[in-house]
Amino acid sequence: MSRLNRRQFAAVATSAFAVAATPRHSFAQSPGPNDQIGVCVVGANGRGGEHIRGFNKDPRTFISAIVDVDHVVGQTRAKQIKELQGKAPEIFVDVREAIDSGKFDILSCATPNHWHALCGVWAMQAGKDVYIEKPISHNIHEGRTLIAAAEKYGRMFQTGTQCRSSTACSDAAKFIAEGGIGEVNFARGLCYKRRKSINPLGDYPIPKNVDFDLWSGPATFTDPKLTRSKLHYDWHWQRHYGNGDLGNQGPHQTDIARWGLGVNRHPESIVSYGCRLGYDVERKDPNYVDAGDTANTEVSIYDYGDKCLVFETRGLDVTESAGPEVDAMFGKGGGNKIGVIFYGSEGYVAQVSYGHCIVFDKDMKQTQEFKAKNDVGDAHFANFIDAVQSRDAATLNADALTGHLSAAVSHLGNISYYLGEDNKSSVDEIKKIVSNVKSLDDNIETLEQTVTHLESNGVDLNKTPLSMGPVLKFNPETEKFVDNSAADSLLTRNYREGFEVPTADKV
Repeated sequence: MSRLNRRQFAAVATSAFAVAATPRHSFAQSPGPNDQIGVCVVGANGRGGEHIRGFNKDPRTFISAIVDVDHVVGQTRAKQIKELQGKAPEIFVDVREAIDSGKFDILSCATPNHWHALCGVWAMQAGKDVYIEKPISHNIHEGRTLIAAAEKYGRMFQTGTQCRSSTACSDAAKFIAEGGIGEVNFARGLCYKRRKSINPLGDYPIPKNVDFDLWSGPATFTDPKLTRSKLHYDWHWQRHYGNGDLGNQGPHQTDIARWGLGVNRHPESIVSYGCRLGYDVERKDPNYVDAGDTANTEVSIYDYGDKCLVFETRGLDVTESAGPEVDAMFGKGGGNKIGVIFYGSEGYVAQVSYGHCIVFDKDMKQTQEFKAKNDVGDAHFANFIDAVQSRDAATLNADALTGHLSAAVSHLGNISYYLGEDNKSSVDEIKKIVSNVKSLDDNIETLEQTVTHLESNGVDLNKTPLSMGPVLKFNPETEKFVDNSAADSLLTRNYREGFEVPTADKV
């Protein structure tokens, strides 16, 4: 078996696989007015519970199967589903067996990120329509393959970026496009979201009720031990399985940012700086090593030529002031601040929640607001089911291309960070670099605000400096970096035999 070192392998969080399907003819082939569409929810723990709730709520769908590598989670969810719909779904541990059963028409995936693409590819090859949580991929190669599979097999594919079905966000996007705040070329995405340490790097046992080999799937199978204490959820902060908060929370905000900016393409250059730090201060132990290996503080700058996007991740406590725009639009003081700010020549638009966007004038005074007229999550599931019934992919609010482009923002930012992880730099050194980076942001001011945030959390950047990633040039057409083989190698991963995600031309 292949082995990685302990740093590369942070513990795994069993993401539940829930597969729901009803034993009947294929709805996609011959829909009937009284038929319910069979759904297979893959990944029943955590976010999978929302998939169960959403598909159960819509009278057009029925959960007939559930897949989870944790058989206890699968059994528990099956009992809950029976109470909800009167009939228990069939329980599977292996998603392949669920797909082979042929009993459902929709596969809904809420597994860890490293399983997303393969679940989608296998399902679409078997003639299933697919709903996959964000990010739809663990890397850029996988996103392009999902687009190809949806096109080749004529399947409906929805990305779980629910804001695309928020009337507040669509109204705001239309307002921006119609010149509501003048010319808009710059957006800032925010993930100021407190994340606690996932405990010390170590050797922890795999829960006996989990098939860890199957949980590992496309990722390298490690010894039957975890390097983090919690199997579930904390996989987000280990890059072998997750993508950090830039790739977890980030795709929601980068998706809205792209929408408002009107950029349906990849950026032309990318650079990130940041680090995973502060937990030694929190634990009052200078030798403390957290089990995560993704950044909890990260600033990524994306140049789209005529447009610019900056995404900021702050995983430590939000302090009294987060800068003038954020204070004015998200409120001054502590607490999470998650959203997007659009900078226009005549004012600002801030997406402050999935269902609420606010317009500000140039003096940052509120002038207008857009509030969702719907339940955003329910609307997103309903939009997908509408497309499954109509077989019209053009009606999808978040198709595979949309999901790919928004996930790629995160992947590209992380690639710069990973390549520069060992390039520990002083604040003055970073200032010199970012002052020459093409951007529509004030790069120095953003850096200084990041430093203030860290210092307010007790971080001594002289002892634990930030990492400065390289400026990467990217070809949006070929989806390759310009003259950078090291960066290109991170566009995909090494897959285990039997769990390979094929290239787009071989899907």
